Amino acid sequence: MYNFPSKLVENAVNELSKLPGIGKKTALRLVLHMLKEENNYSTAIGESLIRLRKEITYCTSCHNISDSETCLICGNPQRDHGVICVVEDVRDVMAIENTNQYRGIYHILGGIISPMDGIGPGDLTIQSLIDKVSKGEVKEVIMALSATMEGDTTNFYIYKKLKEFNITITTIARGIAIGDDLEYTDEVTLGRSLINRTPYENSLVR
Repeated sequence: MYNFPSKLVENAVNELSKLPGIGKKTALRLVLHMLKEENNYSTAIGESLIRLRKEITYCTSCHNISDSETCLICGNPQRDHGVICVVEDVRDVMAIENTNQYRGIYHILGGIISPMDGIGPGDLTIQSLIDKVSKGEVKEVIMALSATMEGDTTNFYIYKKLKEFNITITTIARGIAIGDDLEYTDEVTLGRSLINRTPYENSLVR
């Protein structure tokens, strides 16, 4: 326990320590650092966080975090809108974009099917993906979910929903170890996994 010299300091430390990976010691160091800086330093941090919560929105097409109704990727005419890479969340989009190996667009599910956590297909954006494919403009859907049991379950569920459409359904190559998340995979391995993607049906053969 800390003997805080100020209730204001204590409150700030308590709030910052609620952030993932931030303990009380780190939170206290951050608070003391901000107190040593000019007033406009803390003000800028506070205003940026307030604007983040008030003004951030989600792309109406892919569900990516965006500053406007359509994200920069979906709004880019140079991207191949006929290829959709299905990912779990925005961190996966950022990881794939860092490889510079993919020029299609994305579809963010907002999670993966996990009965243990009470997450079913209806809790994800699977239906909007089906609606997008049903318009007939999509030629390939790439499954790029984590190589876990939940990821594989989600892949198979989506595959069953999309296989009636005249599209190619692929999955990233298993250069990614079983159980690994995309965001922690190095850029070279992830890039190669995208380039060497295979028909999803092949992954069903055991």
